[in-house]
Amino acid sequence: MKSITLVIICLLTLNSCKNKSQEVEENPVKIEKIEYATFGKHIIANDAVKASSMAAHYKTMNSGDSIDSKIIAEVKSVCQAKGCWMRLNLDNENEVMVKFKDYGFFVPKDITGKNVVINGKAFVEEVSVDEQRHYAEDAGKSAEEIASITKPKRTYSFLADGVLVAQ
Repeated sequence: MKSITLVIICLLTLNSCKNKSQEVEENPVKIEKIEYATFGKHIIANDAVKASSMAAHYKTMNSGDSIDSKIIAEVKSVCQAKGCWMRLNLDNENEVMVKFKDYGFFVPKDITGKNVVINGKAFVEEVSVDEQRHYAEDAGKSAEEIASITKPKRTYSFLADGVLVAQ
């Protein structure tokens, strides 16, 4: 009885190992491979949320709220002193201020207009006048533009632990 059971199991195992015919897709999807330079923690780009979708999330958040996220967006500006922060375009009305975890890495200063993927923590915060003026100075704004900053601002922020820059 045991030998019959063993033979049946062997036959089933061999039958399951047969090559099954593979169906060929008539309209294959063409996937564009983008090359990225990595800064900070190594991340992958394939599960990033579009900037416009993240803008909708930010609008529902209160000051002090945060969520882990991965975003793909276009760079609007970069710190020209050393690449220690950047601003990304979320939609036509909003942008997100990105800083780097533990000040542990920087991005190139010439990536304005390029797409990036950032991974980390998205949050909403109130930015003081002094901090806004500091960022304006880093961005190379004029003295008049810096002096015009007179009140705190609710901003969308992001603390990135990894960044991919499209090449």
